[in-house]
Amino acid sequence: MNPIFESSLNETRRQFFGKTATGIGAAALSGLLGNDLGASSGGLPQFPTFAPKAKRVIYLFQSGAPSQLDLFDDKPQLKKHFKEELPDSIRKGQRLTGMTAGQKNFPMAPTVFNFSKRGESGATISELMPHISGVADDLCFIKSMHTEAINHDPAITFFQTGSQIAGRPSIGSWLSYGLGSVNSDLPAFVSMVSTGTGRPGGQPLYDRLWGSGFLPTTHQGVKFRGVGDPVLYMNDPPGIDRKVRRRMLDDIAAINQHKLNEFGDPEIATRIAQYELAYRMQTSVPELTDFSTEPESVFEAYGPESKKRGTYASNCILARRLCERGTRFVQLFHMGWDQHRSLPSQLKGQCYDTDQATAALIRDLKKRGLLDETLVVWGGEFGRTVYSQGSLTEKDYGRDHHPRCFTIFMAGGGIKPGMTYGATDDFSYNVTENPVHVHDLHATMLHLLGIDHERLTYKFQGRRFRLTDVHGKIVNDILA
Repeated sequence: MNPIFESSLNETRRQFFGKTATGIGAAALSGLLGNDLGASSGGLPQFPTFAPKAKRVIYLFQSGAPSQLDLFDDKPQLKKHFKEELPDSIRKGQRLTGMTAGQKNFPMAPTVFNFSKRGESGATISELMPHISGVADDLCFIKSMHTEAINHDPAITFFQTGSQIAGRPSIGSWLSYGLGSVNSDLPAFVSMVSTGTGRPGGQPLYDRLWGSGFLPTTHQGVKFRGVGDPVLYMNDPPGIDRKVRRRMLDDIAAINQHKLNEFGDPEIATRIAQYELAYRMQTSVPELTDFSTEPESVFEAYGPESKKRGTYASNCILARRLCERGTRFVQLFHMGWDQHRSLPSQLKGQCYDTDQATAALIRDLKKRGLLDETLVVWGGEFGRTVYSQGSLTEKDYGRDHHPRCFTIFMAGGGIKPGMTYGATDDFSYNVTENPVHVHDLHATMLHLLGIDHERLTYKFQGRRFRLTDVHGKIVNDILA
């Protein structure tokens, strides 16, 4: 029997529908190539379903969990309770990590840092954040964040994917899937990682945190590196010029297209699209990462580390440049916010890395008219305990993981500026007013981008999944 005819007889239902004009393979391919197969943006036709306040997101993820007690959630009365045992009525039998489960007592550690009310909004901010204090009236502090995870990996995974279990799509991938790309020469979703000077290294970060999970891999984040080539495999091999490269890609695309027509596998469409995007990025990325056009005043604003590739400050400048060029979702991961010991000295290093550059990014976006349509989010995966982990002195202490309450802040993109939302008890241990869950944060972010979080779904293994799972409510009080 003719093998081609035999193959058509063995065609599965999935393969048949994959070959149709409305098949997922065609949709995925059109998303990056922007050809006549579908909409040039590559997003779903029903999104945005209402006028968005934000067009893009910059998520400044502080990996390791910044201490709310030492940065934003001022509890001056704790100084009267130095070294006193945290009351059982406050702890309420909270689950402990393996790092403090063996402690015989839980002595309270008031912060050694001074707080002041900043701006017309009167936000309480630590002396460690003088530059963020200067943009306090542009920020919305949420002091009542809470989560369910108590260890780093499930907690970070939860913030990125809406699930503590690895394998779900990241938030940037969901946005790429729902809204598509604005600039066909750059990825819709970019991630960058920097290392803290307060605690070099810290908790490891895995590529799955910006992965696409069960969504087509065309929606996964592209990691920009701080050393070497910004993106791997961008340069042509030695002896291969652009014309040869173009012919090679055309031949490979023809072979892949034949297989796509035969099997309808969306991953084949992804491979075609990735080759084409990589080819276009050979021109767009060098221009993007060339900071020589930036005036000296920009580097002065972002701080002394801003000229060093791979630093948080340099990544903040790159995030702004990506947003200017239409990238939908930019996520910066800054490591080292895990102060189980030596918190006072380590936290100074972390704030040195991030304070000036974060404030400069807010000001820069505002100056360029981008802040109103760019949602900026700053925060980690959980908070830190009021009690000290390990030895406690008047000048030194550490803090363990604390999921019950912590602080993040947001700016731009439809967020009400100059406000503080939510409150905690006198020990920054329990939420007392307006709790905000991780799913609520995700629902609110999607809402600001014109997406009903209950409608952005993807069917996988017989179930329709979404970023907020079966939870999430919009925090309307913080919307402008």
